[in-house]
Amino acid sequence: MGHCLRRRCAAILLSMIAGTAAGQEPASVGVQDRKPVPIMAYSPGGGCRGIAIISPGAGGSETGYAYLGRTLSALGFLAVVVGHQESGRRALREHVRGNSLREGLAKLITDPEAYRSRFAEIAAARRWAQPRCNASESVLIGHSMGAATTMIEAGARNLLGVSGADAFNVYIALSPQGAGSIFPPDAWSGIAKPVLSLTGTRDGELGGGPWETRTEPYGNMPAGCKWLGVIDGAAHLNFAGNGLSGKVEALTSQAIGAFLEGVHRGDCRVPGSTPGMALQGK
Repeated sequence: MGHCLRRRCAAILLSMIAGTAAGQEPASVGVQDRKPVPIMAYSPGGGCRGIAIISPGAGGSETGYAYLGRTLSALGFLAVVVGHQESGRRALREHVRGNSLREGLAKLITDPEAYRSRFAEIAAARRWAQPRCNASESVLIGHSMGAATTMIEAGARNLLGVSGADAFNVYIALSPQGAGSIFPPDAWSGIAKPVLSLTGTRDGELGGGPWETRTEPYGNMPAGCKWLGVIDGAAHLNFAGNGLSGKVEALTSQAIGAFLEGVHRGDCRVPGSTPGMALQGK
């Protein structure tokens, strides 16, 4: 995959193999009058080029997605995983009570208040990071419900009556949703900033839709530094960083590294193919 994999991505993979970031720090941030929100920060080893906020999926926590934290810190970002309080483990348990897991998840990922809480927590995490990394680049990356959060922040229209501030330079969505209970058709046509979307050929939708629905946001977005990556055999939870697939984590890290380097250089051409992942761009 060109320049990135020869240099920067080599550093990413070495960091993942080592299993530690240059600095890993649990902390908490304040959000208005709520309880402190837990975060996990991954500091770059040298100079800091920017801030990357990681928004987990429903039921996730700040202790997950460590591979993304290490990936982004290896690229020079101060990466912060947010432990969302209104859509984390406790919230998921409450939504599942009296329902099946699928029903509980469906209710949680369509709860407008959960998204409003997410946006407040993301903003608080960024305020915490800003004095620790006074740099211009900013990335919001999310998986599953975090991907919906990312797309809404980037400007996607939705059926929940919530809106984002489009306050980041770059967006990365792992397992983004197509049109359905969260997004109407044509929801992403107004997103202008760089976006990387990643999915896999076993990454079906919660409601039973095929993985191809997760490519709809890319197809609907206007051209201009937009990439879509499809990882062969990747399932939904493989992107969550729980150790189910080192191959998927490595390919995800490679795609993120190549995309962010392209954005940084102002050259968003898709690099050459890599085994196990199909990339396209516009």
